[in-house]
Amino acid sequence: MTQDVDLPRRIAYQGEPGANSHIACADAYPDWEAMACASFEDAFAAVTDGRAGLAMIPIDNTLAGRVADIHHFLPTSGLHIVGEYFLPIHFDLLAVPGATLDTITEVHSHVHALGQCRRIIRERGLRPVIAGDTAGAAREVAEWGDPTKAALATPLAARTYGLQTLSTAVEDEEHNTTRFVVLSQQPQTAPRGDWPTVTTFVFNVRNIPAALYKALGGFATNGINMTKLESYMVGGTFTATMFLAEVDGHPEEPALARALEELAFFSTDVQVMGVYPAHPHRFAEA
Repeated sequence: MTQDVDLPRRIAYQGEPGANSHIACADAYPDWEAMACASFEDAFAAVTDGRAGLAMIPIDNTLAGRVADIHHFLPTSGLHIVGEYFLPIHFDLLAVPGATLDTITEVHSHVHALGQCRRIIRERGLRPVIAGDTAGAAREVAEWGDPTKAALATPLAARTYGLQTLSTAVEDEEHNTTRFVVLSQQPQTAPRGDWPTVTTFVFNVRNIPAALYKALGGFATNGINMTKLESYMVGGTFTATMFLAEVDGHPEEPALARALEELAFFSTDVQVMGVYPAHPHRFAEA
């Protein structure tokens, strides 16, 4: 992927240093500076105002499903999807030096992390406490210095905040994976034919009977594999529904071009969010 030379080699993410999003940035862009942001809005804004060249944003998790709010932010952000990254998620049980499995009585982490590590919480009889961020929970445990408190966070968080690891890979499911999308100010359409591509787009269907069925019919008749279809309310009403969809293929390929043309006939506000290379993890799942 190329980058505008006027933009900094800095990639924004939501969370504190040591978060899974930080790991995704370091894995996918090891030569870039990772920029921690307090919220998703802040990460989007960092790219919009030019403080960061890219943003790494989680969009789906195999256990927790879609990440709340991201689908609302994307269509109005003015940013473009230029890549994707799949990160296997691993949580360690962390505590201050000197603590043991017998001294800890409560565990702090993000609500999703607590939900993905129920087994060890139940087996050790720990009291779960919700924190805003896995890495933030690790930082707080380090600051408290209390051997009765632990955090569920990443190995990077342990190194970042000087915590010891009481137990590794405590997630309930081995397949726990988060998919991230990489956002940029400028569209960077992947070339056709070099590598399998993914096309992400949003649309509203016309308010006529069977509009969604007819709008999606072109993908079936043209043999296009649709890998995602999410709906959500817009405009504060129950009648205005926006859909976010992803398909395998490139819009310049005749079959997908025909399907998108048929979609536009039955829809309003069709907006392509990005055409980008498929991550190799997709083929590992097949």
